[in-house]
Amino acid sequence: MRDVADLIGITERAVQLIVADLEAAGYLTRTRVGRRNRYTIDPTVALRHPAEADHPVGDLLVTFLHREDTPATEQTADQERATS
Repeated sequence: MRDVADLIGITERAVQLIVADLEAAGYLTRTRVGRRNRYTIDPTVALRHPAEADHPVGDLLVTFLHREDTPATEQTADQERATS
């Protein structure tokens, strides 16, 4: 969480609150791995906004993670990072 906070320029506490909110809403599942947590995204959960409720979060992730100028192997690595 510290790395994410540094990368996007918000506090670690803000990241913790966002992750807790996403976990409570069912978007993320936390698994304990040693002393760390591993988070998995459920791409089938519908977006929250009523205007977008018929779209799963996976559609949004594919939009952001798909880059035509990126080789397929790098896209796969990006998608794996997004789910952890």
